[in-house]
Amino acid sequence: MKKANEIFDLSGKVAVITGGSRGLGAEMARAFAAHGADLVIASRKLENCQILADEIAAETGAKCVPSAYHAGNWDDGERLADLAYEAFGRVDVLVNNAGMSPLYENLASVTEALYDKVLDVNLRGPFRLSALVGERMAAAEGGSIINVSSVAAVRPTPNELPYGMAKSGVHALTLGLARAYSPKVRANCIMPGPFLTDISKAWDLEAFKQNAEATIPLARGGEPDEVVGAALYFASAASSYTTGAILKIDGGSAWQPA
Repeated sequence: MKKANEIFDLSGKVAVITGGSRGLGAEMARAFAAHGADLVIASRKLENCQILADEIAAETGAKCVPSAYHAGNWDDGERLADLAYEAFGRVDVLVNNAGMSPLYENLASVTEALYDKVLDVNLRGPFRLSALVGERMAAAEGGSIINVSSVAAVRPTPNELPYGMAKSGVHALTLGLARAYSPKVRANCIMPGPFLTDISKAWDLEAFKQNAEATIPLARGGEPDEVVGAALYFASAASSYTTGAILKIDGGSAWQPA
């Protein structure tokens, strides 16, 4: 029987993380590198990717390649996949973490452009990149695709309905990928609840705290590094018999009464 540190070892592996320059993506990048993986850190702003790549490389010795990537642009998927394979010759872990949920006044005020943008970034992008990388994984030694959805996929509010619709589609995408690229490629999904990442700086944190204490069984939002356990599980051999799974890490909030 392997020891825990061996089960979660990612030495010799290559991970591509979209939305990887901050928030949950950055925490996953740091964790993967600390467990031996080399990285492609992709996000819309190349400068932010470069800064994090340099930090992680200095901390861990991992090889980290930054890349500009917009999940809503179809052609960016091909460009990112090609960059990763040109840099490393392989991809073992793909994390589709890039996402967005813009504010709007009410449902009737949602424009066609906003609707399309939300669906493109949150659903079309993960589909395209997963197809491009999944095909190559399946033709080689296999790998792990990790999608990141949201509790909005199962409990959407009027303030994030297009986003919740897209993230629900990510659940369907996960199940489809698990079948499409089996048995060599595993596809799973992390479903986070409210996390105190950069986006929470725009929240009324006192109001959030009061609401969390009333509606979330663990009575708080998640800290960014609390995504690490789920990410390492799906990325590593620890989840070797797990595919098509959707793991919620939300403090228990998703199934609570509205």
